[in-house]
Amino acid sequence: MRAEGQAHIDRIEAALELVRQSLDWERALRRLEELNARVEDPTLWDKPKEAEAVMRERRTLDSAIGTVREISAEMADAIEFIDMGEAEGDDEVVTDGLTSLANLAARADRDKVQALLAGEADGNDTFIEIHAGAGGTESQDWAEMLFRMYGRWAERKGFKVETVEYQAGDQAGIKGATLLVKGENAYGYAKTESGVHRLVRISPYDSSARRHTSFSSVWVYPVIDDDIDIQINESDLKIDTYRASGAGGQHVNTTDSAVRITHQPTGIVVASQNDRSQHKNRATAMGMLKARLFEREMAEREAVASGEYQEKSDIGWGHQIRSYVLQPYQMVKDLRTGVTSPTPDDVLDGAIDDFISAALAQRVTGETVEVDDVE
Repeated sequence: MRAEGQAHIDRIEAALELVRQSLDWERALRRLEELNARVEDPTLWDKPKEAEAVMRERRTLDSAIGTVREISAEMADAIEFIDMGEAEGDDEVVTDGLTSLANLAARADRDKVQALLAGEADGNDTFIEIHAGAGGTESQDWAEMLFRMYGRWAERKGFKVETVEYQAGDQAGIKGATLLVKGENAYGYAKTESGVHRLVRISPYDSSARRHTSFSSVWVYPVIDDDIDIQINESDLKIDTYRASGAGGQHVNTTDSAVRITHQPTGIVVASQNDRSQHKNRATAMGMLKARLFEREMAEREAVASGEYQEKSDIGWGHQIRSYVLQPYQMVKDLRTGVTSPTPDDVLDGAIDDFISAALAQRVTGETVEVDDVE
């Protein structure tokens, strides 16, 4: 087998192994047999909600297992095709086989990411909350760049995007904003983006053209449905109303229709100003609060399983998950996985799927890498 072909095979096998690991392969096979048996039970639909859950789980498992088997079979066929071409000295056959392997490797990478989205709320819509760190206009401008990046990323994936809350900066940019992203697996894709993001560039706001470092935080949490019960005591809430505002006059109201809710036991703060109705904004903010509390509970559960847990950290040095360097050179580096991009402009235009894929895989494997931050 030529080196090119072996590289494709290694890539396919790595993707399939990751999927098997994420599924807990032997357990998944047994579970699918159990679900198939339940589907044959004529009394299943006596409880429609339970039946729908069974059918949904069965479809997910059947699709993931079927994909692994299908890709494995196609890889074996391509290898046999190449071996035959090499034995007969037919370069055209070998080339066709290598092309098939390359296409299969690309498909395996795509399907791998899809299979990794098996968390409790991964299929849900999601909120993406962005806050500027210390640093005034410079950090607020950086926060707005991230706001645009996630909007562009969502649009690239065919998701619908709404601005739920928007706090304009004092001179430029934003102090904070919240996006609602709607689409299949929106939360599953976006969840690894939570953390502090660092920007290094020559500041357009510095007359001396000095290099500045700015920080902004991103917090991602799922939209939850009525099936998930989150109890909130009204006495724990501090509710404020204020006048909505936004860049260029967007979202500006003449009444105090915007709503901010502080959950005092946890310190979680959410806000909504997307609607002119204070009542509707309050309902949206309550939904956001429930989602934040649910996400917090999931994070704590995951942390207990892994033996470590950290509260949301300060927006600054030592807590960043990714660095974006625009000057004196150009590079984006993920500090968890080591994945890099030499084209920050593309990344800031929403091309972040490589970072997301690597971070999702890392959650399954538990592998850590030693990564030096870029300066």
